[in-house]
Amino acid sequence: MGGTITAIRIQKKNPRRASLYLDGRFALGLAVEVVQDWGLRRGQVLDEAELEALRRAEGQHRALRDALRLLNQRLRSTAEVRERLLRRGYDEEQVEGVLSRLTELGLLDDRAFARAWVENRQAFRPRGRPALAAELRKKGLSPEIIAEVLEASPPEDEAALALARRRAPALRGLERPTFLRRLRAFLARRGFSPEVVRRVAGQVWEEQEVE
Repeated sequence: MGGTITAIRIQKKNPRRASLYLDGRFALGLAVEVVQDWGLRRGQVLDEAELEALRRAEGQHRALRDALRLLNQRLRSTAEVRERLLRRGYDEEQVEGVLSRLTELGLLDDRAFARAWVENRQAFRPRGRPALAAELRKKGLSPEIIAEVLEASPPEDEAALALARRRAPALRGLERPTFLRRLRAFLARRGFSPEVVRRVAGQVWEEQEVE
């Protein structure tokens, strides 16, 4: 049931939250931002529908706060944020509202996430395009975004060649078949396509022979 707001008190343990009292009794706790957004004041009458809408606004605010915490930890895809919020018990409507808001603010951008993911891999843990595509699919990115970002990334041969050259000194002194077999296996484990693996391994063998 609704009632008349008789008090709005800032909570001692958390000054960012307030306690709302209706007809002299505690009704619910609210974020201060929700109180301000709604313009709540003493003497204001809230019917049951307004009270329910207020509860939903508070839930939406909590969901947004939790999503921002996730994004403060690291970049995430839209699908990752959606999954985490649903797992925390927020309903579909609340979650979609938060995702829409974050997208409007530019805090959720699947293309930017995909580009950052690929750049990080290329810099620290090079992977072939098939492996990168698989990783991005696990993050919930669309096939269109994956294809677009990978197409704009440096050629796969560049990453494979740099990685193979770093690996080659550890294989120095081996006979050609053994050298090639081990280097190809090394590159294959990192998700490079068979064509790239064969081409790059052969090039690095030739470079070593010249040296």
